Amino acid sequence: NCAAIPDTLLESELFGHEKGAFTGATSQRIGRFEEADKGTILLDEVSEMSPALQAKLLRVTQDGAFHRVGSNQERRTNVRVLAATNRNLEQEVERGRFREDLFYRLNVVEIYVPPLRDRPEDILPLAQLFAAQFSGGNPRLSASAATALQFYDWPGNIRELKNAMERAALMARGNVILPEHL
Repeated sequence: NCAAIPDTLLESELFGHEKGAFTGATSQRIGRFEEADKGTILLDEVSEMSPALQAKLLRVTQDGAFHRVGSNQERRTNVRVLAATNRNLEQEVERGRFREDLFYRLNVVEIYVPPLRDRPEDILPLAQLFAAQFSGGNPRLSASAATALQFYDWPGNIRELKNAMERAALMARGNVILPEHL
């Protein structure tokens, strides 16, 4: 998750670092791109990367080359990159917040997932799945809870639904989730 890691640490997370590269780097660390060699890496919230890190991402996606933080040695990797974001990257490019060349490099196949409010048929199966995960069993949604879930707009999308079901699973006594648990 590129948004969850400060930019100063994200480079080390993605590309690794050498011992002594910065304060606290007490040993060498292999980065995610090196670990994912001949595999796939998912970069969630890729639009949150700084321009400097976007340039390094562009290089590794173009030719597979990168440097660990604190190293002059070029390393190579061969990975499939999946990038996800909740922003419109074309608009981010127009606003100068995302590199155009990186956008075209990542935008080989675009998969648009509509917001949960536009997929009402997915709400109840996902709610049931999350409730089961958090309860350790197989709780049942009452008819009124199911109706409440389906008529809510879900501005926070699946993350909001997941949190709502975690709360409901914790609040429910017994095996039935009621509207007041949501």
